[in-house]
Amino acid sequence: MFKNVFGSGFLVRTSHVILTWVITLILFLHDTELRKQEETGQLVQPVLFVLLVLLSVLLYFAVSLMDPGFILSDDTDLQFMLGVTEEQQDMIPPATKSLRQRRCGHCLLQQPMRSKHCQTCQHCVRRYDHHCPWIENCVGERNHRWFVFYLAFQLLVLLWGLRIAWTGFTYVPIWHQWLRTNGVLTAVTMLLALLSLIVLLLLGSHLYLVSLNTTTWEFMSRHRISYLKHCGADENPFDRGTFQNLWGFFCIWGTVVWEQVYFKEGSDQV
Repeated sequence: MFKNVFGSGFLVRTSHVILTWVITLILFLHDTELRKQEETGQLVQPVLFVLLVLLSVLLYFAVSLMDPGFILSDDTDLQFMLGVTEEQQDMIPPATKSLRQRRCGHCLLQQPMRSKHCQTCQHCVRRYDHHCPWIENCVGERNHRWFVFYLAFQLLVLLWGLRIAWTGFTYVPIWHQWLRTNGVLTAVTMLLALLSLIVLLLLGSHLYLVSLNTTTWEFMSRHRISYLKHCGADENPFDRGTFQNLWGFFCIWGTVVWEQVYFKEGSDQV
């Protein structure tokens, strides 16, 4: 389930952990409300904040080390075992049918629909979304929902840290003395604000794409994807409505045979 901890992403993951705990330490060392509550024995908020930071780090490792849905062997008969018959295949235009039964030019395995070969991971990934350099892993069928959960949780921690940092500034009338007193906290605040903005945009974009039942790869490279070339600009053969898309993404676990959804849409159009 998990990849080797000491793989190519070791440096990225180590840097992430070090940066997380350095920022947390700075928030405790400066005269923030976190430190004031700690000194007065009010430990509920400091302990809760540390636990949230710890959980965010654990969730980060879970997402970054999890198998995103690597295809390790051929499963050409899977779609037929789950109810996709030859009659249903015949209802789709021949060009589309042949493009679905394609083999990867790199790992030579047959790719299920919505999968893609990742050049960085050197594997084909089911329901490929993108390769994220932040986690040094692909985001795919198995870890996509956890990636969204991580973004939401990370945003909560960043915003709380930003609020804590804001309470630690000390008023000094002279500018250069103020900068000397609050320089480190200012840098931390700016970094937290930048990271909060990035995570907010990432979370918003992923929730938007999930609500449409499309992926980042499909959204950005629609014109190059074989099974979407024949669709109109606003047509998505996997869209089952916003509520059902969100329900399927967050609440239904296991492998989805996207050929089945695609065939159903195709049969409705015939």
